Amino acid sequence: MKLKNVSFWVLMLKMCIIFGQNHVAKNIIVIDPGHGGIDSGAIGINYIQEKNVVLDIALEILRLNKTILNNEFDIFLTRYKDTLISLSDRSRLTKSIKANVFLSLHCNASTVASKGVEIYLHNSDNLNTKESILLGLSVLNESSLKLGLKKRGVKFADFQVLRETCVFCPAILVEMGFITNYDEANYFLKPSNIRAMALAVLMGLYNYLNMEL
Repeated sequence: MKLKNVSFWVLMLKMCIIFGQNHVAKNIIVIDPGHGGIDSGAIGINYIQEKNVVLDIALEILRLNKTILNNEFDIFLTRYKDTLISLSDRSRLTKSIKANVFLSLHCNASTVASKGVEIYLHNSDNLNTKESILLGLSVLNESSLKLGLKKRGVKFADFQVLRETCVFCPAILVEMGFITNYDEANYFLKPSNIRAMALAVLMGLYNYLNMEL
């Protein structure tokens, strides 16, 4: 099934309605574009590199937070350009600024035919496990509903970047589609789709932080 050709402006309209509400405290968010520098991450079927895709999406999240949300969140990136930051330094940033949420952005790859978005949490039972699950489901639902990406679920793994951040705040790793899949790899070639993915992640984050429990 092909990805939906979602209009970015339809998503923006919904965002403007949602974000017209009043809010008090700013949440501190760390967005972690995976890989970087000599570490390209996965290589797409069309030769796009994971490190570039996730950085473009992270920078777009930063821009949308400013232009649409009037800096609703205090967002910090672990890298702002094509450079390699150690996993430990990514978690140190999260701790030092006392972040409320940590999201690591990645693109998936597989030697077999696979597609869709999936969320990873650390496989330990910690104080932030429940909140990490809720955050993951919120981002997963927005990515699926708005972009037509197949839901591959919320999963658990012992990734270092999650292991070292989940003790400080809710932390997830988002695999935003398979760049070894023809449709999903080509999807990320269009700037409008980069914006749509960034907006879906931002909406998922917003919905989680404004969830009534």
